[in-house]
Amino acid sequence: MDALTTWLNLKRGEFRKKDHDLEDLEMQVVRYKPEGLDVLCRKSKFTRKELQIMYRGFKQECPTGIVNEETFKEIYAQFFPQGDSSAYAHYVFNTFDHDRNGSLSFEEFVMGLSVLSRGTLQERLQWAFNLYDINGDGFITKDEMTDIVSAIYEMMGRFSEPMVDENTTKEHVERVFHKMDINRDGVITFDEFMETCRRDENITKGMAIFDTVL
Repeated sequence: MDALTTWLNLKRGEFRKKDHDLEDLEMQVVRYKPEGLDVLCRKSKFTRKELQIMYRGFKQECPTGIVNEETFKEIYAQFFPQGDSSAYAHYVFNTFDHDRNGSLSFEEFVMGLSVLSRGTLQERLQWAFNLYDINGDGFITKDEMTDIVSAIYEMMGRFSEPMVDENTTKEHVERVFHKMDINRDGVITFDEFMETCRRDENITKGMAIFDTVL
């Protein structure tokens, strides 16, 4: 069960304790932004009911309707208490924040979750490339890959395999980067990234981490 499913189930459990409040809330959400919900239903892979539940949780964590990076990190830390998720949460936040204004709207939050939890392999790999391409220039450098891999190991903490140390990170990056940098020019393009993931089952399986990190 992925983290999103767990989160949704927890929210459903809260609602069962207050069924009449849920009904009132859902009506409020519908009145609040009916066109927005309809649009999100079409654009995302969530049902209207799921979006209403998510909106309730979103508003509980972020009463203003906007998530800043610090709040996002606090939410993320709840899922990974065994390690330090702050660095990884920073990179995920930036990937979600399409307009780069330093905050996430509910729509941005939902669309990010939609890709990570229910997107096709192509969509998730596109998202992963954007995550690793930290500066957004269309290429992944070895330094960028090192930053992301280090952040993942820090987040997984004692559950990471192999155990985290500087050599582990360096060896992992060297191995993966060598596979992906097909023309040996020192950077990984989107085409190289996609081609390597498609033909290397181990790397593709490695992308499954994105099923559990959010």
